Amino acid sequence: MSARRWPPLALASILAAMFVLACGGASPVPDEPTTPPTAMPASTAATPARTPTATPTAAASTPVPATPVPAAAETVAAEPPALALVPAFPGLPELERPVAMLEAPGRGLFLIALRDGRVLALPRDGPWGNPRTIHDQRERTRRDGREQGLLSIALDPDFARNGYIYAWYSVRGGKHATRLARFTATGEGASFAFDASSELTILEIEQPFPNHNGGTILFGPDGMLYLGLGDGGSGGDPHEHAQNPGTLLGTVVRIDVRGATADAPYAIPPDNPFRDREDARPEVWAYGLRNPWRMSFDRETGILWAGDVGQDEREEIITFGGGGGNHGWNVVEGTLCFSPPEGCERTGLIPPVYEYGRDGGCSVTGGYVYRGAAMPALRGWYLFSDFCAGGIRAIPAAPAAGGEATQAVALWEDGPGEIASFAEDAAGELYVISFSGQRIYRIVAVEGP
Repeated sequence: MSARRWPPLALASILAAMFVLACGGASPVPDEPTTPPTAMPASTAATPARTPTATPTAAASTPVPATPVPAAAETVAAEPPALALVPAFPGLPELERPVAMLEAPGRGLFLIALRDGRVLALPRDGPWGNPRTIHDQRERTRRDGREQGLLSIALDPDFARNGYIYAWYSVRGGKHATRLARFTATGEGASFAFDASSELTILEIEQPFPNHNGGTILFGPDGMLYLGLGDGGSGGDPHEHAQNPGTLLGTVVRIDVRGATADAPYAIPPDNPFRDREDARPEVWAYGLRNPWRMSFDRETGILWAGDVGQDEREEIITFGGGGGNHGWNVVEGTLCFSPPEGCERTGLIPPVYEYGRDGGCSVTGGYVYRGAAMPALRGWYLFSDFCAGGIRAIPAAPAAGGEATQAVALWEDGPGEIASFAEDAAGELYVISFSGQRIYRIVAVEGP
């Protein structure tokens, strides 16, 4: 299969997929139909309650390295290889809406998060026919909306020593809320599991609607925890959260969870851009986002990438520099005016590095910059997908990180669609998580080096 170029607005129409755009942009985790949401007050509750300057824990007093900025352009192959997807774990039974996967260092295990609230463990080298449930929080996870559930997991940078695992999930109960929690893993080998009783709430955020919950938690090369949050849901950001850094909705949060306790679950890094602004939350690192469903760090440059799901006309790939940036929603959707629809003020707004319209899909799934060794011609390319259109596309990472990509290359267009997420193993090789068949696939090159 030869690679195909996708311009920023692809020519081939897939408008039939637009039936899923119930509230402006499809959910990457579609499920049963939702009932019309009941509006809640436009407030964001968090743990702990905000003070003008948070008091760091003792463990958090160490100076934090500055956040990374775009690096100089690197040399990448002019034409990346065409790709194929092969089953990553032959014999693995169908999974129930897998949403995330990571490799546990030193354990010889892959951990797979399911939307319903379970985490499974698979031995890296097999056999894979009987995955073991190592965590089950279905009783505490809300999933009656199509974008709710267990959405992301992350391992502490010091996991080998402390066994800490973090989860981002919708909280079962009377109100819509999402929670960032820490668990401690115990045991070795077949006894390795989460200790459910060890849950420590780091941050809990009220959600006015059941959609746009963001969905990624991850640690940066600076050791800080990053969390991508949607604008609170409905359509068009009715409460205008995304342009208000005084709320956590519509932002990327950056916090220090080292030494976390129930009384002081996180500290504010000293170089957070809004730390000393009275009109902003000090946790905010970037804002102006609609629904950053999947984010990842380039393991070579340290740059953070995200796929931000669009409203009616644009899907966006975003990169973040040193923090503090306004990425435009809901003043703009991609590079188009949204509110107002014409003549919007763009001063200070950061455009996406790549965008595409409804003729190219309806719900972007952010991926990774490839840094593995198995496919040298793919190194330095950022891979992503679209839940509605399927396929895998790529843009060169270094030029895009410092500006804009003019076109994407289609690397794979066959096989299962409904790609909900990507994953990266310890060696930098990439995987695809699909709701079509509820499978996990490994990405391989089918031609070239």
